[in-house]
Amino acid sequence: MDRHIDIYCERVGTAFWAEPLNAISNLAFIIAGLLLVQVLRRADPALRRDPANVALVTLIFLIGIGSGLFHTFAVVWAALTDVIPIALFILLYMYLALRRMIALPVWVCALSLLGVLGLVSAMPALFGFSLPTYGVALTAMIVVGGFLHVVRSHPAGMPILITGGIFALSLTLRTIDLPLCDVLPIGTHYFWHILNAVVLYRLARIAMRHGRAASAVVPEGQTP
Repeated sequence: MDRHIDIYCERVGTAFWAEPLNAISNLAFIIAGLLLVQVLRRADPALRRDPANVALVTLIFLIGIGSGLFHTFAVVWAALTDVIPIALFILLYMYLALRRMIALPVWVCALSLLGVLGLVSAMPALFGFSLPTYGVALTAMIVVGGFLHVVRSHPAGMPILITGGIFALSLTLRTIDLPLCDVLPIGTHYFWHILNAVVLYRLARIAMRHGRAASAVVPEGQTP
C-alpha cells in the first residue's frame, strides 16, 4: 500500500510537493462543490432533500480530496481515495440519467449498469483491449445525451452533449501528459482536474434541473 506511484510528467521525485500543479488544481473540485452547495441552499426544499443531489455534491468534494491526496502522497492507498469516488460518481450519474431522464424501469437501469461493468471487465478477453473507465463515461455521455436530444427532444440532451465535448478535451489533455513531457516538463494533467471540475459541476446542475425525483417536482418555471 506504500508503493510509490510515478505516472505523471510533473512528478520528478517522491517528495510530498513533487506535483504542485497537479495537487493544487484539485481545488477546482472543491470550488465546484461549494458552488453547488450554494445552488442547493437557494433551491426549493424538495430539491435540497433529494439524496441523489446530496450524494453527487458529496462525491465531488471527495473526488477533490482524494485526487489531492493521490497527487501528494502518490501511493496505493491514496490512489484508492482518488478512483473510488470517481467510479461511484460515474455509476450514480449513469443510473440517474437512465432512471430519471430516460425514465427506464429500475431493473433495466440496474441491469444496464451491471452490463457496462461486465463489458469493461470482459473486454481484454473478448477483444484484446480494454476500454478505460473514462472512455466508458465519455461514451455514456454521448449516447445518453444524443438519445435525449435526438429521440426524446429532452432539454437535458444538448447540455449533456456539450459537457461530453468538454470531457473529451479534458481526456485528451490527460492522455498527452506523458507524451508531451519532453516538450512541456510541467505536463498537462492539471488541466484534466480543472476541466473535470467544470464537467462535474455541469452534470450535477443538469441532474438538479432535469433529473428530479418524482417527489421533487416543483411548479413550471421554478429552477434550482
